Formats: sequence, C-alpha cells, structure tokens
Amino acid sequence: MFALNTWLQKAQTLLYPSSIPCLICGKNSRLSSGLPGVCMNCEASIPWIRSPRCSKCGRHVGCPDCSRSSEPGPIVCNRSSVAYTSVMRETLGQYKYRGNERLAPLLGLMLDRAYAILQKERAKAGHNAHSLQLPSFLSSRSGQRGSSVSLWQADLLVPVPVSDSRLAERGFNQAERLADVLSMRRGIPQLPLLIRTHHTGKQSFKSRAERLNDMKHAFAANPDPSVRKLFAERLDSIGPQIPARPLQIIIIDDIYTTGSTIRACAESLNLLTGSFGCLAEIYSLTWARS
Repeated sequence: MFALNTWLQKAQTLLYPSSIPCLICGKNSRLSSGLPGVCMNCEASIPWIRSPRCSKCGRHVGCPDCSRSSEPGPIVCNRSSVAYTSVMRETLGQYKYRGNERLAPLLGLMLDRAYAILQKERAKAGHNAHSLQLPSFLSSRSGQRGSSVSLWQADLLVPVPVSDSRLAERGFNQAERLADVLSMRRGIPQLPLLIRTHHTGKQSFKSRAERLNDMKHAFAANPDPSVRKLFAERLDSIGPQIPARPLQIIIIDDIYTTGSTIRACAESLNLLTGSFGCLAEIYSLTWARS
C-alpha cells in the first residue's frame, strides 16, 4: 500500500506540476494566469507599451526620427507590444536565432495586445467600426468588463518576408509565425503579398542611414499567381465596402527600429493595391519597439 501511495504521488506530480520552467527566465516558478508558460515575476516585469509617446511610430520614449521628418509616411502608424529591453532582446534571440519554437505562441499572444490597442485607437477615431468584444485586459481597465463596443478591424495581415538565405538558415519566418497567431485569434486572413528581392544582411549593427539605403527596392509584390488570386478573392469577399473606404492592411514584423523595413514594405503594398484598383490604409504591428 505504501509503495502504491508513493507511486500515485509521483504520478500526480508529473501530471499536475506545481511549477515548470518559465519560458522567459527558465526558472521553476509558479506560472501566471495571463501569459501561458511565463512565471508571475516575469509577467509583472514585461515592459508593455500601453501609452506610446509617439503617435506615429509607437515609441515609448521621445522620438527624434518622427519629429524631424515633416513628410507623410506610407503607413498610418505603428504599434508595438513591448520596449526592446535586454530581457526582451534575449527572449527574441532565443526564438529567432536559437530556434526555441515554444516561444512562438507566447510572442504572438503578446503581439495581440498591440493589436487591441491599435483597434481601440482606430475605433475612437471613427474608422471602420464593428461590434466586437473588448479584450479582457482592456475591458477590466476601462470598467466595461464583458461588454461589447465598436472596434476597428483590419482586413488583412501581411508578414514582412525574409530572404531565401535567411529562411534556409532559420527554417522559418518569424514575422509569418507572429501573423499566424494573430490571424487565428482575430479571424483576419494573412497573405504573403510581398517577397524580398535581395538579401540585405543583418540590420542590427548598421546605422540608420545604412538601413534606409539597404531597404531601397528590397521588397516587391509576390508574383505567385495563387497568392494574387487569393488577394483578389479577399477583395471580392469584402465587396461593396471597398469603394467606400480604403483596404485596411497591417504589416507584421518582430521589431521596429528605424522603420525602414516597414516603410519599404508599405510602399510596395501601395503599388500592389493600386494595381488592383483599390486604395489602402497601411498600419504595422511589431512585437518590440527599440
């Protein structure tokens, strides 16, 4: 009987562990209820960007890049989930460069918070409102728990493409994986409307001027007939709304630094949508803002 009880206790521990390694810090700690696989301490220390200082690029601190440029950009705005601190850099590195694919659902879920903030902002501005359920983490803060409010909804998600060499090196496109999670959570289709025309090398060690120069003509419309057919079908499914308003497209990427990648993608998307006879309002969401 004693042996049986001991075995049952061990089995229960395996089936219902009191703690498992946290996806961020790796420690055996009690997990939070808000983010799957993240301990309570790490969840509490995540540097969420809840109120961007720059309304254009979504930066959480003063933004010299947007303030010194008076020219209108090709995107309406960018929103990011977290500030790119050393801990967030390490977390992204574990996923992006060391292949810890267990992080993909977590990063996608975190990106969803940036979408919810963008959605709420656009609804306040009176753009493309629909009756949707307010996300719990926003509804609890606004005192509207469980209520339905009119929220903006995007028409399409477009991940930033990677070069063939980078895809072969990593085995996946991190922006596409993030878009997959957001697409499933929000019911918004994603399409690979863009391709990368040439490999630009690692951007993290380059200056702002070098990044801007690298990204010139780095992207183009995807020539794949099946992709273009799916895009045409998406336009048809939206139907009569399109003449009355622009197509709402969100570019998805992992990190926003100078915005050169996002701008280059948006310019190519504007050319593509124009060739289909429609206008587009283009936004971007990134997991982190440096």
